[in-house]
Amino acid sequence: MGILDKFRLDGKVAIVTGASSGLGVAFAKGLAEAGADVVLAARRADRLKDTAALVESTGRRALVVQADVSQPDDCREVARAAAEFGPVHVLVNNAGVASAVPASRETPEQFLGVIDVNLNGAYWMAQAAGAVMANGGSIINISSVLGLVTGGIPQAAYSASKAGLLGLTRDLAQQWTGRKGIRVNAICPGFFTSEMTDQYPPGYLEKMQAALPAGRVGDPEELAAAVVFLASAAGGYVTGATLVVDGGAVIV
Repeated sequence: MGILDKFRLDGKVAIVTGASSGLGVAFAKGLAEAGADVVLAARRADRLKDTAALVESTGRRALVVQADVSQPDDCREVARAAAEFGPVHVLVNNAGVASAVPASRETPEQFLGVIDVNLNGAYWMAQAAGAVMANGGSIINISSVLGLVTGGIPQAAYSASKAGLLGLTRDLAQQWTGRKGIRVNAICPGFFTSEMTDQYPPGYLEKMQAALPAGRVGDPEELAAAVVFLASAAGGYVTGATLVVDGGAVIV
């Protein structure tokens, strides 16, 4: 096998949550271009049809499943549907929500709503996918640089959820890599244009971009390439790791 062949995912089945927009679309397309059939999950089923069309344009199969990952039953349904394609090889835990509420005013409902999707949802989805995942599978948790550093705006719930996801990644890797043959890793994206960044205060993204060593926001395909690496045989000796893809945000 040549080095580039190690990045191929031919004959593999991948699940991408939060696949209705933004980075989830890029992940689904990247995995399909690498050869995987892709199961697309999100709450907004109508928008998943566009992502499915992108996947199918590469010659791969797509399956759409409406799901709220904060609900364990929905996660099990995603995994059950994915198993119709065959053994699951890849899970990208991408579904996420954000908040920017000052800690002095954030309600329990607001805080828990973020935790339920970003952290709990990743756990329920990992449990469900792990039950139908082939030996040699890969789980990729999409965390954030805000799980490592502060972004300078009030995001306690989001930052806590993304930091918690890093701990979850390490523990699942310790439990499952040897016993189940499932590698578990996390990616910490920096600033990539998405629906989430649309919620930032005016001028915030421009200010942060100017401070980055890279001097720009990231291209979603750069992040999708990192996902393909961790999903494929190219990343076969990587588990329990946190891969930061941030243009240098954590060093400024």
